[in-house]
Amino acid sequence: MRRNGVILAALLILFAVLLAAPRGVQAKEAGGTESKKLIYDEAGLLNQEAYDELNAMANRYGAQRETDIIIYTSKNVQNADVMKMTEDFYDEKAPGYDKAHGNAVILTVDMKNREVYLAGFYKAEQYLDDERLDKIRAKLSPELTNGDYKLAFQKYIQNVHRYMGYRPGVNPDNIFYNIWFQLIVSLGIGGIIVGIMAYNSGGRVTVHQKTYEDAGTSGVLEHRDQYIRTTTTRQKIQKNNGGGSGGGGGGGISGGGHSHSGSRGSF
Repeated sequence: MRRNGVILAALLILFAVLLAAPRGVQAKEAGGTESKKLIYDEAGLLNQEAYDELNAMANRYGAQRETDIIIYTSKNVQNADVMKMTEDFYDEKAPGYDKAHGNAVILTVDMKNREVYLAGFYKAEQYLDDERLDKIRAKLSPELTNGDYKLAFQKYIQNVHRYMGYRPGVNPDNIFYNIWFQLIVSLGIGGIIVGIMAYNSGGRVTVHQKTYEDAGTSGVLEHRDQYIRTTTTRQKIQKNNGGGSGGGGGGGISGGGHSHSGSRGSF
């Protein structure tokens, strides 16, 4: 009976630890949201099936974050700068979940120069700062390089949704936000608590090292310390003068006066 009580108490503690584990902002359920065009594939990178699937996905995930999640691909025959292309797109198309020129995040793919730019406007600028956009861009760059555009765009939508679920200033990739890490820690804590409670539920052990020791004859027979030598090794530390791969870029203000965060790079 007592053992069952210990197990029940441990399970209750484990449940409490799981509830107390850090989490991101809960997603709002999208109910009856009208589907709108969020994929502008002017470069023709997607077939109709992939286009429909991604557009529906962007509408669904964007509604949960109250932000339009947009993909814009271009052959860029005018050879414009990819950041300027993104800003002009926002000024001219006036996207926004809440209103024209409202909450939006845009992924622009320039196929002529093989460059990509991500920009967050209004709420997306706050929740997707330059650093978070750099992280998102890094996650989808391998697929862009390999020409797996559908998978790259899926990763973009999913990571925008995930990163916007955490308040600004928090690193979403911190291991403490990983559900498997939380589960392992919780199980570890629960196991320790169960072990302690199980140990304390038994009788106390009264036999210890002094029980059979003869204090009159026990003692140290001989002790000797001998110094041998000291050896010192020196090693030159090489400095790393190399730089990282290209990317970053940061945000700015569009010609229409709309501030945004940003991240750019090649693929």
